[in-house]
Amino acid sequence: MIMDIKQLTCFVSVFEHANLSHAAGHLSMAQSAVSHHIGNLESQIGAPLFVRMPRGMKPTAAGQRLYQHAHNILLKIKSAEQDMLRNAVEIAGEISVGLPYSVIQGIGVPLMKAIPELYPKVHLSIIEGLSDNTHTSLLSSEVDLALFYNPQKDRRITVEPVLTEEVFCIGKTSIISESDAPITFDELATLPLLLLRHGASSRAVIDRPTLLNQLAVNVPLKLNSVSGITSGLKSGLGCTLAPNIFVRDLLRDGTLHARPVVKPKLSRRLYLGYRRDYPSNRLFEALRVLILELISQEVYNGNWEAILESDSTAKERL
Repeated sequence: MIMDIKQLTCFVSVFEHANLSHAAGHLSMAQSAVSHHIGNLESQIGAPLFVRMPRGMKPTAAGQRLYQHAHNILLKIKSAEQDMLRNAVEIAGEISVGLPYSVIQGIGVPLMKAIPELYPKVHLSIIEGLSDNTHTSLLSSEVDLALFYNPQKDRRITVEPVLTEEVFCIGKTSIISESDAPITFDELATLPLLLLRHGASSRAVIDRPTLLNQLAVNVPLKLNSVSGITSGLKSGLGCTLAPNIFVRDLLRDGTLHARPVVKPKLSRRLYLGYRRDYPSNRLFEALRVLILELISQEVYNGNWEAILESDSTAKERL
């Protein structure tokens, strides 16, 4: 059985218009030609794809199944055509990326410098948001590419692990002391804490968000504002759980202090994600590669305390 692009194109058009004449008009083809392609396809498959109704075409179970395949095939063909057309010219166009606050702290400036230098014809939009908001923006096509922590499982989104970073207890020394010694999770529970509101947003804090429920008693304020938590830390209202990249500059100038957390040790994992049906092209791949390269540079330079997924995988193989 050999299906060709013309047959699949006719089939998808009839499926989406639910009408043979409308599909023919959309394709600028004669209705008889469209009908001929559908008939040949049905003969090859050995099953009817549509039920001919008085005023339209209703897909059969076989038609429903074929549509999923045909739609994806045509989408990939279109993507390939666009990619090859762009191959002869500079990478250009508009694209948007969703980044959590910590990632902007890590690569925001390098990314903003790199785009005009490497791709002067690219218009990049950077949208900051909490991980759950970024997930929603990705599904709604508000962003084309996103980075988030511990994303919820969703078959509509492809995710790639990027790095794992340790989560510390961070605050003023007046709250967490000047000690560099680890603090236990039980000791942490006795301190005033400023945390993201429980729910989807808490997924971004640590890999095991259920542990946060144990801290709820000592959390008078729950915020969905990163800037609010940062202001509270600087004002000495409490401490928080976060990787060092979250307040890197404030740790370097001594405004805040960080202590490791043990029993258990806490960490979180960063992922890169995009819609499974996104028609990948050279611009998308260029941005994806650039972001991963910038993150790797920050980690290798010691500016971002984390273990890259590539390094972790390599160690597991040794």
